Amino acid sequence: MDAGPLRLSHPPGSTSTPDTTAPAPRLGGRAQVVLILGALSAFGPLSIDMYLPGLPQLGRSLDAPAWAVQLTLTACLAGLALGQILAGPVSDRFGRRGPLLVGVAGYAVASLLCALAPSVAVLVVLRFAQGIAGAAGIVIARAIVRDMHSGVAAARFFSLLMLVNGLAPILAPVIGGQVLTVTSWRGVFVVLSAIGALLFAATAAGLPETLAPDRRHPGGVGETLRTFGRLLADRTFLGHALACGLAFGAMFAYISGSPFVLQDIYGASPQLFSVMFACNALGLVAASQANRALLRRFEPLAILRTALSVQALGAVGLLVVVASGGGVWGIVALLFVVVASLGLVFPNATALALADHPRVAGSASGLLGVLQFIVGAAAAPLVGVAGTATALPMALTIAVLGVGGVLSATVLASRPARMPARPAPSGT
Repeated sequence: MDAGPLRLSHPPGSTSTPDTTAPAPRLGGRAQVVLILGALSAFGPLSIDMYLPGLPQLGRSLDAPAWAVQLTLTACLAGLALGQILAGPVSDRFGRRGPLLVGVAGYAVASLLCALAPSVAVLVVLRFAQGIAGAAGIVIARAIVRDMHSGVAAARFFSLLMLVNGLAPILAPVIGGQVLTVTSWRGVFVVLSAIGALLFAATAAGLPETLAPDRRHPGGVGETLRTFGRLLADRTFLGHALACGLAFGAMFAYISGSPFVLQDIYGASPQLFSVMFACNALGLVAASQANRALLRRFEPLAILRTALSVQALGAVGLLVVVASGGGVWGIVALLFVVVASLGLVFPNATALALADHPRVAGSASGLLGVLQFIVGAAAAPLVGVAGTATALPMALTIAVLGVGGVLSATVLASRPARMPARPAPSGT
């Protein structure tokens, strides 16, 4: 990974459709920018996963029933979804830097207030606010990448971001567990507040404005809704965004279903399950880095459709193994295929969905994120409809989502996004 400035590069005399994005400003070192944007993109798993080990203690401390404690998780997810469709259009209108700094600062403040919450009802409200503020980091980080790159270059950069934010779901519960050894659940939110403060300082020092004033998209609520309508009417955007959302839903189905399937049904110990979970997450990160090498030879569309097909085959195979009463190791291997393939799906689907919309990249990024959370939220409860006695609901949900992702990227997205000329090989 080189430390040179981030910039767009096109071979002279290329006949490919040019990128309509203005030249990216010279930012800090590449490693610095990747770390900042990757960490901003990780606000979701940090906010959700880090405090999970402390949920029982939280309920006892606030004298709250289990359903009320779970509501603090739902509130954060709702805030993360709503915040993306708010922050995206705002960043198209006012630029990236200001709304991003406001969102990150708000996240730090909301996290600190969560640590001081006197009751579970107040905590639910503050978790919703924390989610809305954190969503600014997620959606604007994607828009910043689109400001700087398109097509192949964007897909490779999104793969780099996954090297950072792909580790968050692995590390967040571990960090939360370690914090709980020295303090209470309130200390977890203090740590989240400190992370927010550090990211505010890093963003202020290392990320200049990437959306020039003449490229901003003025308009109120009406214009924002019309923009969303145009995006949803664009089959290329919708097909790739929905493929990304369905893949995200398959991951949520795996996350919510696999603990019960592997531990309650097949008898895996919590320690063995944690090893399996970590291996799958590392597979996803490794695939995202392999994607950077593949993009030197293949187009994002070809990689995406192949990865979605592999995921669908793995998901259908999982359903067959579960339905036929196959052994646990066949299930473990097929879950690895399903999860690891996401490292190829997410960066390419995101780049293709945003490719044709440089002037409304924030709105497009927000809508992309909301589709992910909607599908994920719908998929998670489906895996438990038959209780914990069978793995069929999880396998069927993942299979349906996997096949749906292939259809979205091939049938619904009937034409490829307009790709800029392939950049010259570099260390990206």
